[in-house]
Amino acid sequence: MTSAVFLIFGATGDLARRKLFPAFYSLYRERKLGDRFAVIGLARRSRTNDQFRDDVYESIQEFARYNVTKDEQWDAFAEHFEYMSLDINNVDGFRQLRELTDRLDVKFDIGGNRLFYLALAPELFGNVSHNLKAGGLLEGAGWHRLVIEKPFGYDLPSAEKLNAEIRQVFEEQDIYRIDHYLGKEMVQNINVVRFANAFFEPLWNNKYIANIQITLSETVGVEERGGYYEHSGALRDMGQNHMLQMLAIMAMEPPSRMHPEDIRDEKVKVFRSLRGFQTAAEVRANTVRGQYVAGNIKGEQVRGYRDEDKVNPESTTETYFAARVFVDNFRWAGVPFYIRTGKRLPVKTTEVVVEFKNVPNNVYLSRKHKLEPNLLVFRVNPLEGIYFKMNAKQPGSEGTIVPVAMDFCQSCQIGLNTPEAYERLLYDAARGDSTYFTRWDEVALAWKYVDKIASAWGERTDDLHLYSAGTWGPEQGQQLVAEDGFRWWPVNGQDEGEVTWGHTQM
Repeated sequence: MTSAVFLIFGATGDLARRKLFPAFYSLYRERKLGDRFAVIGLARRSRTNDQFRDDVYESIQEFARYNVTKDEQWDAFAEHFEYMSLDINNVDGFRQLRELTDRLDVKFDIGGNRLFYLALAPELFGNVSHNLKAGGLLEGAGWHRLVIEKPFGYDLPSAEKLNAEIRQVFEEQDIYRIDHYLGKEMVQNINVVRFANAFFEPLWNNKYIANIQITLSETVGVEERGGYYEHSGALRDMGQNHMLQMLAIMAMEPPSRMHPEDIRDEKVKVFRSLRGFQTAAEVRANTVRGQYVAGNIKGEQVRGYRDEDKVNPESTTETYFAARVFVDNFRWAGVPFYIRTGKRLPVKTTEVVVEFKNVPNNVYLSRKHKLEPNLLVFRVNPLEGIYFKMNAKQPGSEGTIVPVAMDFCQSCQIGLNTPEAYERLLYDAARGDSTYFTRWDEVALAWKYVDKIASAWGERTDDLHLYSAGTWGPEQGQQLVAEDGFRWWPVNGQDEGEVTWGHTQM
């Protein structure tokens, strides 16, 4: 259990409603919060405490893993929530906030711990940090931690400026940069599978692995985020953070200790080993960008990106990108990592596919049969699980070989109520465990890699390929993999009829 006053800036926003308030309730129900905590909701909007608690109740009712009813247990939980209207540019308001925080600290015997969660636009991080200090909220006993959301900058120079502003107030060890994909159950399971099973780690290298594919696909368009998305695009919105973080977890060396800094050190080594692009021609040879046009998704006609609200009718912002990435170290030399993400794709899923090298041709069984390569697949979202595809004799046949899958479906387990990513990350931040948060050098190296791609894309627009909503992106995305003799493997929910897999439940 942990004790802290949680100060949520942007408490009337979508993130707080969908993720943070339900996370607090789940932690409370599981006794990970105890009774020595308080949550202060902060926003410009005027709300009473009762109105705020009603907002919290409605968000929990709609989005939480646990059912909630207005009873004694709810009243005990809601008592810990208070609201204050705050102009983040007014230092006097922060002084009033300190008085409220101190009062709640005494009321719930918290001991001076403070967690500041900035669910705000990044350009406000520096100003809020300075006003927290000026308002006296960083004084006194206990720890003081800052949790901030992506995007952390627009490119490396803006990220460096943002980091410098925050570091004037907070030490690096007290800054928790959230990448919520690192809080997902199956992402955290990747290292367990790698390092806790003796038969995987010896094979986890370029001698046995042909390629690794990371897919993060979405069926939705930009929805109400057209203005934001015009500024970021798929590369900055997903590539710089989620995609490269998952790649680093797949590629990292075993850490020497189960310590947050040791784990993050190994990820940094991967980022330093990424093969950078020297020319714009190299970028175009190893990346594909696309933008969706009107199409059909599951029987529903949807409009194109340029017809979305707050989007330039002549926009060249990418809503899809794929890349061939190399990690130039002894373990991974020559192994391509294919990453792709996009909006308005046919299926919502996040999967990592490890394709192992096939057995030698013209030797024993491969002389008479077309043997499929072995695959190890991590299903991250929305279905959680791991499966391994291998070749086996078809029952009752005269030696016919077919691919079969051993399938561990974590989502299928009856009674399993898997914690949401934000629950884990909130809990970890309150405990001071920074393992699944990104450190500044990770962020800087990821921006350095991505900025070269963005710079090359900015030189011309004739390589922005259009694709119909409801398809798997532009054809060039398939060609990127085919150039190396591979193909994108079907993801969960994809109906392509490419392979038929039997299932043996584990």
